[in-house]
Amino acid sequence: MNPRTRIFLISMAIVAGMGAMFGATIGAAAFKPQLLTGVLMGSIAGAVDFVTMATLIGGAENFLPRMRLGKTLERAPFLAVFGIKAVLYSAVILAVVGGRLGPSVAALFVEPEIARMTAENLDAKLPLGVLVPTAFLMTFFFLLLQQLRMLVGASTLRDIVLGRYHRARVEERFFLFVDIVGSTPLAERLGPVAANRFLNRVFQLASDPVDDHHGEVYQYVGDEVVITWKVAQGRVAARPLACYFAIERALNDAEEEFAQEFGARPRLRAALHAGSVITGEVGGSRRAIVFHGDVMNTTSRLENATRDLGRPFLVSEDAMSRMDGKEAYRSIDLGPQPMRGRVAPLRVYAVEPVTA
Repeated sequence: MNPRTRIFLISMAIVAGMGAMFGATIGAAAFKPQLLTGVLMGSIAGAVDFVTMATLIGGAENFLPRMRLGKTLERAPFLAVFGIKAVLYSAVILAVVGGRLGPSVAALFVEPEIARMTAENLDAKLPLGVLVPTAFLMTFFFLLLQQLRMLVGASTLRDIVLGRYHRARVEERFFLFVDIVGSTPLAERLGPVAANRFLNRVFQLASDPVDDHHGEVYQYVGDEVVITWKVAQGRVAARPLACYFAIERALNDAEEEFAQEFGARPRLRAALHAGSVITGEVGGSRRAIVFHGDVMNTTSRLENATRDLGRPFLVSEDAMSRMDGKEAYRSIDLGPQPMRGRVAPLRVYAVEPVTA
């Protein structure tokens, strides 16, 4: 199963489960505890409504970015995206709640006369004037959370909310620096606006491979993206290596699109290194998770060495030794290489995919 599909199914199960619990609680609360039939029907009706809304809205959030409308929305301002989604999801809420889907399904589990009396009680205790605003409020916070996740990244948002790095800690991490070749002459030829569209499209195409291989986008620096993994996560199936080659494949598949729009095909240089870093939360009015340590500088130097050594993808021995499954790729030992700013040379490998 595709990793993205697996993550989607897990997230949908969580959303549906939370919707069921929330809806059942609201439905059951509409009745006195001694009215067991009413409690049962109210719970079923609330659960059905909220599971349906959570599934439809959650599914749209996962599938919309892959559709033409979703790709168009990606280029729209934050408030415009928020407003359009609010209108679309409000229509879903009105259709589900106003269409009485939940009570209709719940009525199948009780006798018709009891169902009618219970539905009347449910309408009296939980009228549309209560259910619809509640559903709208939940949708508002869901959309806000989704947009915040898009702005700062899911892992960064989670870590800041949980205060995981409120106190700095030492971590073992992989860092993958991916640089777009020839962006400066491209900007001179196309102009800064078109060059920005070019870079943005490259980074968009790189996003799915990063998610598929459990990486985190740390930052975009000019024409470079920095991706990181904790060693325990990146070790599995040599995920940093697999991620880089998946990005290459995604860009190769889109070569004609780039050629038609920009008259240029994206090419990459990259470097992978691993080691200890200090991870901590910094900032005042704007919080961020940052990494400090020699690993960052060395990875940058290693990426610069791709020009001197004429190899598009260099991996340090420190990174190679920490990965399982690296045998699936062809590695060429380039020996110890001097790195500016380092006293000791760094053993380096050029890594390539194995061609059939």
